Amino acid sequence: MTVSKMIRFNMLMWPLMPVTFAALLLGVSGCGPGGLEGYTNDWVYPSDVTTVYVEMFDTASFRRGHEYVLTDAICKRIESETPYKIVSDRDVAQTLLSGRIDTVRSSVLARDRYSGRSLENEAQVTVSVSWKNLETGELLINNASASASASFSAQLGQDFDYAAKVATNRVAERVVELMQTKW
Repeated sequence: MTVSKMIRFNMLMWPLMPVTFAALLLGVSGCGPGGLEGYTNDWVYPSDVTTVYVEMFDTASFRRGHEYVLTDAICKRIESETPYKIVSDRDVAQTLLSGRIDTVRSSVLARDRYSGRSLENEAQVTVSVSWKNLETGELLINNASASASASFSAQLGQDFDYAAKVATNRVAERVVELMQTKW
């Protein structure tokens, strides 16, 4: 093959290279005639559940009052982010969500180098949660743990209670994420 024929061959084949490369990637990725494997258009929450009764969360922490904020935040998130309805009567509920606040604590993130005063602190909330199907007795979530934190600074006019509420709302988000179907 002469050099001019090779150049002409390369010029003809160059536009087909991206198509060939894409075909190779499609073959390697495991996509078949049935579509993308491992992906679904289904809802991310179990479809056999329709109603949830949320018990008032208990607390093992000496800091009281956060269990009310947590229970309220979880109920609001379930109503707004899931297909489930919150019911106030346990006898008509299909499932039961219960749990306990394990810890509500504060820690220092940054101190002033000269005075030793804290510049930035963090509130941390850890909970344990269980979710039970009352019709079958199956535990959908068995004593799973979720935690979240939020920072606060006295120089910005923030206090521990502010950060604890933010962290409690974040941990409520994690609890509702635990209710999703496992992949």
